[in-house]
Amino acid sequence: MFDEVVVGVARNSSKASLLPVEVRVALARSALADVDGVRVEAVDGLLADFVRTVGAVAVVKGLRGGADFDAELPMALMNRHLSGVETVFVVGDQALAHIASSLVKDVARHGGPIDDLVPAGVADAVRAALRGGDAG
Repeated sequence: MFDEVVVGVARNSSKASLLPVEVRVALARSALADVDGVRVEAVDGLLADFVRTVGAVAVVKGLRGGADFDAELPMALMNRHLSGVETVFVVGDQALAHIASSLVKDVARHGGPIDDLVPAGVADAVRAALRGGDAG
């Protein structure tokens, strides 16, 4: 769809992230290192400001189902209002619809296997953070 994709890793003020933004950026960069035309950047502040800063022509969001759409639509409308940039929704693979960060953390918290649910390196970082160790 696009010549270049900028993956924005953001802080969500309404959620407590298990891993700091810097660690999530490093993990995403590692997972996407072999993908041409993709770069990963931390989003400091509003997404609407970030898209202007990087010169984005669209925001791309993945949807697992209707609940994701219901949550994402108001954000898309606000981002359009603030920046003029449209949001493109891409429907995810239905076989992966059950994978959510909260569920992955819950499985890991109880000692379950998560390696097949996340990119290489992420499972170790999640387990280390849950143990209170260094995730980075």
